[in-house]
Amino acid sequence: MQMNRFQRARARVYLALKGIWNRLTIGARVMVVDGNKVLLIRHSYVPGWQFPGGGVDPGETIESAARREVLEETGYRVAGTMELFGIYHNTSTVTDRDHVAFYVTSQFELDAVFKPNHEIAEAGWFDRKALPEKVTPATSQRIDEYFDKAPRRDIWGY
Repeated sequence: MQMNRFQRARARVYLALKGIWNRLTIGARVMVVDGNKVLLIRHSYVPGWQFPGGGVDPGETIESAARREVLEETGYRVAGTMELFGIYHNTSTVTDRDHVAFYVTSQFELDAVFKPNHEIAEAGWFDRKALPEKVTPATSQRIDEYFDKAPRRDIWGY
């Protein structure tokens, strides 16, 4: 059943106001895997090493946001499928309405050599058993869940 113009407009207004009122946000993060190595980034404005990722823009699917963020933050392009590993409640932000869709892929190709910028200070490959100092708890937890089959948590972690 199709909505008429008025119904579409009313739905858009309602959903926009509902989103503002609830402050629900969704982000995407990706664990890019090469054997026992994972690709991590370090932001210039928050501490710790973590998976590439970020917010989903209006009009963008979660998966396309995940792919875009990997490319923008690391120079690697996801070249195939990604597995949706889980959706987590991120309680570490200023709101309790943030959620993270977490993907895993081993299909990638180098598109551009990474250069530090105003957002990403470093990017690099790390053996899962020799992670860098100051890796975020959420990153460590997801690595354990994926590689070691540790019990999955609902909370992103911090």
